Amino acid sequence: MASFRILSKSEQFHRNISSVRRQKGVLSMQYGKCVPHPRVCGCCFSTSCPRDARFFTDPTEAVKDIPDDSTLLVGGFGLCGIPENLIGSLLKTGVKGITAVSNNAGVDNFGLGLLLRTKQIKRMISSYVGENAEFERQYLSGELEVELTPQGTLAERVRAGGAGVPAFFTPTGYGTLIQEGGSPIKYNTDGSVAIASKKREVREFNGIHYVMERAITGDFALIKAWKADRAGNIVFRKTARNFNQPMCKAAKVTVVEVEEIVDVGTFAPEDIHVPSIYVDRIVKGAVYEKRIEKRTVQKGSMETLKPKRKADLLRERIIRRAALEFQDGMYANLGIGIPMLASNFINSDITVHLQSENGLLGLGKMVKGMGGAMDLVASAGTKVVVTMEHSAKGDKHKILESCTLPLTGKQCVDRIITEKAVFDVDKASGLTLIEIWEGLTPDDIRACTGTDFAVSPNLRPMQQI
Repeated sequence: MASFRILSKSEQFHRNISSVRRQKGVLSMQYGKCVPHPRVCGCCFSTSCPRDARFFTDPTEAVKDIPDDSTLLVGGFGLCGIPENLIGSLLKTGVKGITAVSNNAGVDNFGLGLLLRTKQIKRMISSYVGENAEFERQYLSGELEVELTPQGTLAERVRAGGAGVPAFFTPTGYGTLIQEGGSPIKYNTDGSVAIASKKREVREFNGIHYVMERAITGDFALIKAWKADRAGNIVFRKTARNFNQPMCKAAKVTVVEVEEIVDVGTFAPEDIHVPSIYVDRIVKGAVYEKRIEKRTVQKGSMETLKPKRKADLLRERIIRRAALEFQDGMYANLGIGIPMLASNFINSDITVHLQSENGLLGLGKMVKGMGGAMDLVASAGTKVVVTMEHSAKGDKHKILESCTLPLTGKQCVDRIITEKAVFDVDKASGLTLIEIWEGLTPDDIRACTGTDFAVSPNLRPMQQI
């Protein structure tokens, strides 16, 4: 006798959507009215070819058919939620010419960094380089192609690929090399640009300029999940969901490694993160290192504090002024460095909801990838505050009439805070000096600023928390 299982509404929804969006031999029919008689209505249904997820005991067996020159979607953020065992298996298969789509490339000796070391990756489509020195070296020496993509744009390109949307428009990157083209994808050995990014199409909606971005799909997706049931449904653990979830839906073949395989019914239907329709292969990982990308430990109580240098005091001055930007009930995204440190001085009488990424861990960057900055400054209605030292080494101007470095965003800054002054920024009229450090005059500020500015009639001493 044939057996059957009644699907939950959640599973029915995902399967109906997948029948339209995913090209896996799915036969799809839309709901519609019958023509012969106005009182007779009929509903059609959609079906898919039988396709249960296959379970493997050996991760190498699950990826051994990945051919050279494949595009792989690899989940993870930093070292969180990366498919450790599947990446290790690619070392064994020796597949070459990989185009890897991943937020970053792990570290020198772990994650995708292992495949970089063996020169199995031809191109990385990533948001930032992170802590991987070999990634940086190969890129700058012309051994590796790198397509740097703003973090939110990268996530949406993958999501759109899984949804069957070929392209979309985003304000992120307008007026930068992302839109204008010319960003180096590959260098020659002499440092000249061998391959440059192409110019993007731009359209205007409601007075705002948007850049067209194409969706990303892959031949295979390598995914790390927490648990899978025997029907192939999977769940992730906390932030390890990151890029893994959308990547499941954007590849022709999705290979998932999990820490545990459980019986059907263990997950409530509403708790399933990715239904089995998107999962092709599952393997239980034998060992997980789950490395910490940059380990920081608490200093001993007997350790003596070093006296603050002049540079530290000037930096703290900026931090204490930046902390005054926080208001009760505000949501604030904190970048690496001074913005993150400003959170230490939030007034105890107010509540501020903080959002940050690697800044919370004190991580820095080498090659300056986009990360999430380009998305954040392009967000409508967001106040963008720049905190920085007023001058560069050698007293070179950092506040200029026009930017000489590649832009993160065009006309997006609302306020600039340095150790000497605070400026408000208006898109039409430019800079206005609103606060100045004690003992300095507007003429002093003009002497160390590379552009003209107005002086507020209400100019006041620079505030400190």
